Amino acid sequence: MEKGFLIVFEGIDGAGKSTQAETLLKRLQGRGFDVLYYREPSMGRWGREIKEKALHPDSITPEEELNLFLRDRKENVEKNLKPALKRKKIVILDRYYYSTIAYQGAKGINKERIKRMNEEFVVEPDLVFILDINPKKGIERIKNRGKRDKLFEREEYLVKVRNIFRSFKGRKFIHINTSKPEEEISNKIEEIVLSTVSDPV
Repeated sequence: MEKGFLIVFEGIDGAGKSTQAETLLKRLQGRGFDVLYYREPSMGRWGREIKEKALHPDSITPEEELNLFLRDRKENVEKNLKPALKRKKIVILDRYYYSTIAYQGAKGINKERIKRMNEEFVVEPDLVFILDINPKKGIERIKNRGKRDKLFEREEYLVKVRNIFRSFKGRKFIHINTSKPEEEISNKIEEIVLSTVSDPV
């Protein structure tokens, strides 16, 4: 590959992002591509704090939450994304700053302000897959997995988040309806990626 390639997976909780991101990782590796996988919140200091706060939704204000996501993302961009892309890797990222625009924007923080704050330091992705699901169904999936992330699970809130995700437009954004069979979605994602990236060296 002539340069690195950043692929982002977005969508509300329960949309199947992680499943599709991990499937793509395995498929690309099987084809000989040099691929790395990261997720946000990260495993770093700020990411761990975000996950801890998510268990106690009333312990943090939207602005404090935004600040934690920004700190975590700056660390992820500098320590992981930039070095990997500089080494011409394909990077698959489970959530990025579009999630912050959607989730914190749904809490009333100005979406354009969030976008500007992130664009001061982020690496722009080459492809963004936005997986779409009805919030009620997404919450059912989360509960079936035994998760109880109270901060992000409220249906009324997720309806707002979903609407913001649906508003992202442009050539790099690929909106996918996840009501289709999982395998069919995986095949479509792989086909799109393979038509965009160059062959492995």
